[in-house]
Amino acid sequence: MSVAGLKKQFYKASQLVSEKVGGAEGTKLDDDFKEMEKKVDVTSKAVTEVLARTIEYLQPNPASRAKLTMLNTVSKIRGQVKNPGYPQSEGLLGECMIRHGKELGGESNFGDALLDAGESMKRLAEVKDSLDIEVKQNFIDPLQNLCDKDLKEIQHHLKKLEGRRLDFDYKKKRQGKIPDEELRQAMEKFEESKEVAETSMHHLLETDIEQVSQLSALVDAQLDYHRQAVQILDELADKLKRRMREASSRPKREYKPKPRELLDLGEPEQSNGGFPCAAAPKITAASSSFRSSDKPVRTPSRSMPPLDQPSCKALYDFEPENDGELGFHEGDIITLTNQIDENWYEGMLDGQSGFFPLSYVEVLVPLPQ
Repeated sequence: MSVAGLKKQFYKASQLVSEKVGGAEGTKLDDDFKEMEKKVDVTSKAVTEVLARTIEYLQPNPASRAKLTMLNTVSKIRGQVKNPGYPQSEGLLGECMIRHGKELGGESNFGDALLDAGESMKRLAEVKDSLDIEVKQNFIDPLQNLCDKDLKEIQHHLKKLEGRRLDFDYKKKRQGKIPDEELRQAMEKFEESKEVAETSMHHLLETDIEQVSQLSALVDAQLDYHRQAVQILDELADKLKRRMREASSRPKREYKPKPRELLDLGEPEQSNGGFPCAAAPKITAASSSFRSSDKPVRTPSRSMPPLDQPSCKALYDFEPENDGELGFHEGDIITLTNQIDENWYEGMLDGQSGFFPLSYVEVLVPLPQ
């Protein structure tokens, strides 16, 4: 950093300390600017939380949620993505119903009904895939772009404005000791930064109809999903009612037990049903001492990662219920690789990687901030 740059940093730091500690007053921004800044801040918080909640709404499972956020919008637009790459719960239920329906066979009313329901569940999974992709493309990605570009740019302008204000106020307090040309340049830079920040905030607030359009796209995708889901379930309900009517109109088959066969046991020759009793082997002193010298074999414990890297200890057994989750037993030491949200971690154990709930473990070495 140049000498002039170091000097400017010193000026800003000195002014900040005098305002925070000494109670000195700096240049006040006008009320319109402050109101605009407040609205931008509220917008930023709203977009950030709505994004997170929308992804949770689409996929409560953290493993699927992570895959959803990694979907490539460009490949979807080009038609290269037909499904989001993770199983929907409706599809898993449908596969389960179809498997057991086939096992029960065509003579079973319940088996045939399971096949009908299973096919409908798989269709619902396809519709849910379309919903996830549509919402990701037309709602999540545009809002994420707003966060990463427009809002980030506004924050940069506001931060630059605050730095130039501190520099200007420091020089203004020392008017007479600092050359007038230097003070004039500081004032011009402050006014320039204020105008740039104002323009970017004004543009964001005046074009918020774009966010309304994106919200409308979310609602349209949900409506389309629910219409198709209602149609699929209506068809399934009609099939099941038709099966019930057909089953009730068929005559019931009566159960006729087969006649019992007489079992001739004959005369018992021995008290244990005719089988000779084998003599119990005697335990000699030698064999007894051999058994007492045996030691139990210890099962090898899982390899423990060094505790100089982020890790945690399992407090309870955790059985994975979804794809992408990591199972473990009480006492296992798990290497931490990522924190998905406030309730879920990602880690590795014995070469396996996956997600697991924070409530099941005790953090030994936290992840770096």
